[in-house]
Amino acid sequence: MTAETVNSPTTSLDRPKVLVVDDEYGPRESIAFTLGTEFDVDTAERAKEALEKVAREEFSVIILDIRMPEMDGIKALDRIREIDPEVAVVMLTGYGTLTTAQQAMLGGANQYLRKPPDIEELIDSVRRQAAGTEVRRREARVNSQTRGMLEQLKHEMAEVETDVWQGRASVELVHDLANPLTVMIGYAGLLQEEAARLAGENPDKAAKFMEYAQIVERSAEYCHHLAENWRKASRRAAEFVEVDIVDLAREMHRVIFFSNSSIVFSGLSKMKVKGSRLELARVFQNLFRNALEANARKVMVEFSVEEKQPIVILADDGSGMNPETMQKALKGGYTTKEHGTGLGLSICRHLLGSHGAALGVESVEGEGTTIQISFPAQK
Repeated sequence: MTAETVNSPTTSLDRPKVLVVDDEYGPRESIAFTLGTEFDVDTAERAKEALEKVAREEFSVIILDIRMPEMDGIKALDRIREIDPEVAVVMLTGYGTLTTAQQAMLGGANQYLRKPPDIEELIDSVRRQAAGTEVRRREARVNSQTRGMLEQLKHEMAEVETDVWQGRASVELVHDLANPLTVMIGYAGLLQEEAARLAGENPDKAAKFMEYAQIVERSAEYCHHLAENWRKASRRAAEFVEVDIVDLAREMHRVIFFSNSSIVFSGLSKMKVKGSRLELARVFQNLFRNALEANARKVMVEFSVEEKQPIVILADDGSGMNPETMQKALKGGYTTKEHGTGLGLSICRHLLGSHGAALGVESVEGEGTTIQISFPAQK
């Protein structure tokens, strides 16, 4: 028998939706009743019934028992992830199924709780998981909108000459805004979570809050620079100042790529050139992203000076390119990626050219790519 939806008199449409899936009537209704005062709760006594409900509507959290007849929680979890990758799934387990619960975590569960769960722990868990689902859904919407914009711009550019400056500038703008915008959305969610707990936490938590705020601020500044350059539609050279490109590359690595361990730095700890800090940031953003999207396990970044000339070498072990593909990539407008624009290397070459720097590329298909940037000799 299917249980009816549990709603309190104060239920409203904007409350997070929770689905409780358990074949045992008592535990299922007990959890539903406990959560009903704060969440919009629905129930299902079989995995098949739950999957039908997940396919029809979005839930913030699914509480899923591991041991059920017909289809157990582990198999149901796989099916749920196919239908809704962002929803939070909390597995319920008895003491005898702890190992299975840990396997479920590896399979995509967000958390597991002992059965029967402690009431305070259950409510706190559902609150946190519902907030996490909202952040993931927001990020997914932004990414989907960005991909749609890229596809539309690519289609429009295909109908005209690809070197028309206005069209190219539009695609470059969206191309370079995608990563920092996603970062801002992600950190905004973290800021909300930290802010909710800050009042009762210690100074270390406050320091973490401030660190997140600074990262969001720098990403916002970067996006503003890109948008302002596009709005002005000006070819004027950016104002050049002394820039430590080692520090800049490391900042991009930390802020945009979350200190990805695949990117490794070596050589000089400081190396200064004359240039635009934010335009050179675009160069490192594109080069790092290209390497990682080429499935590189290691991206070695070396800074050196040869006869007063600053040199940056980026060597990755990714998929590499054959000579024909490499030439097309340098020209721009060609990509082998489903949602790419093929402008990454072309943008880098254009920006480095305005700094008087040369971009050299060597690539072997199946082995990797090495890029050398040679800046003008420093006086």
